[in-house]
Amino acid sequence: MTVRRADVARLAGTSPAVVSYVLNGGPRSVAPETRARVLAAVEQLDYRPNGVARSLRTNKTMTLGLVVPDTSNPYFAELARAIEEAAFSHGYTLLIGNGAEDDARQTAYVRTFLQRQVDGLFLVPAHGVASYIADLERARTPWITLDRRLPGVTAPPAVLVDNRGGAREATAHLLEHGRNTVACIAGPEDVMPATDRVAGWRDALAYAGLPADDAYLWHVPFGRHPGYIAAREMLGDRSIDAVFTASDEQALGVLRAVTEEGLSCPDDVAITSFDGIAAAAYATPALTTMAQPFGELGRAAVDLLLARMADPGDMAAPSVLPVQLTPRGSCGCADPPGGDLFDGPMSGGR
Repeated sequence: MTVRRADVARLAGTSPAVVSYVLNGGPRSVAPETRARVLAAVEQLDYRPNGVARSLRTNKTMTLGLVVPDTSNPYFAELARAIEEAAFSHGYTLLIGNGAEDDARQTAYVRTFLQRQVDGLFLVPAHGVASYIADLERARTPWITLDRRLPGVTAPPAVLVDNRGGAREATAHLLEHGRNTVACIAGPEDVMPATDRVAGWRDALAYAGLPADDAYLWHVPFGRHPGYIAAREMLGDRSIDAVFTASDEQALGVLRAVTEEGLSCPDDVAITSFDGIAAAAYATPALTTMAQPFGELGRAAVDLLLARMADPGDMAAPSVLPVQLTPRGSCGCADPPGGDLFDGPMSGGR
């Protein structure tokens, strides 16, 4: 037999409206004793509210959509986890789509999420064009971008990190270790974080009075294998004694290439990187990286999207969060003896 809200109210000795207030968090407050009775009745009767009916009544599905370029990239996995935790704390379920750095696929996910009537969307744009903008404008579903802006598009607010400043600091750190020729393995040329990080690399070299020679710059995808391939070419020039990579994943590929060349990191080639994924702490040597504040990114993104959902006309300036240098052995700093190993959800920890 289907359990109804009236059955819960009868067992709890209250009204169906009060049961609704308890289960929906308002709009009216409920005395703690009454709330406890309602929750006890819900558990005793195994009551499950009809989500479809509630959506029709409130015009909300309590779901949010997130489309990322590559779910196999640990950076996006950690970012998605942070957003999911923040969304869950506000009572929302997060749906995730893998755009695979492909505009057509990302557009398909955007359209699917809009058809499912998500209350809001987080988008990490694939590089290249963004064919789904017209779909978003027609649907009038609130959305924000993360990690990247949409080039040439008057887009809504974004949550970003200081890519240029972080890259500048990571490169300067190598120069402070006495390195003379610092190469850069960057991401794709049409991806905003990659171009900003290249600019930071150039800034640091210019400040030190060194040329930022394009012969020492490689634009490749953000993964391990592209980093490895670029490093094998880079290491043909033995004057290069350091490299800044635009992602930790690339740096892991560089480490393998250095080892295969019979070289030592950091003695022959020092490395700094960007992102602060869990795997960076487990490399040998551990990677010196500009760590992104994943938890803060998730909270800021959810807060910003909820603000847009409350006021779709809110076009606040992008939030740019700082990154933090995490010195480890790959640059020549002392390698912490297990002291900063990642012990969180992405490592199977608590």
